[in-house]
Amino acid sequence: MKDLITKIITHIGDDPSREGLVDTPDRVIRSWRDLYAGYSQNPEKILGTMFDKDGYSQMIILKDIEFYSTCEHHMLPFFGKAHVAYIPDKQVVGISKLARLVECFARRLQIQERMTKQIADAITDNIKPLGVAVILEAQHFCMTSRGIQKQNASMVTSELQGVMRNHEVRLEFLDLIKH
Repeated sequence: MKDLITKIITHIGDDPSREGLVDTPDRVIRSWRDLYAGYSQNPEKILGTMFDKDGYSQMIILKDIEFYSTCEHHMLPFFGKAHVAYIPDKQVVGISKLARLVECFARRLQIQERMTKQIADAITDNIKPLGVAVILEAQHFCMTSRGIQKQNASMVTSELQGVMRNHEVRLEFLDLIKH
């Protein structure tokens, strides 16, 4: 891997033996362990610990979950916030598990649309709630630092499943994440 990164440095026109770049291949390899840690994480295991809902039957929302991911098309960062909600049927999950789930899918080569659906599907498949809603809002470096170079453009994706597709429930979710 070090040899490949050294070749990349040479290919882009720099000298991999200069002082500032000598240790770069090792640093890149270490950073990739963090940036792509999601491949070694299992969504089912993340959501594996559940609790009886104790009669709670309303929407549960964790909003403004910051995330950092990497676009699979250009291998450039995209980052933003996730808003995740579900309405429990029989069980609830620890709230930190929702943030861990977002992180699991963000730490892979991604497109935002797929990531949104993967988060919702994992909650549906593992918690079996009455409904799930996921909204991701992100800025993409492939838009801001190259190509069209639109600095303030953000992309919003959503996935609504189960009762969250009901108009009134959707409006409640959208209203709650605004405040």
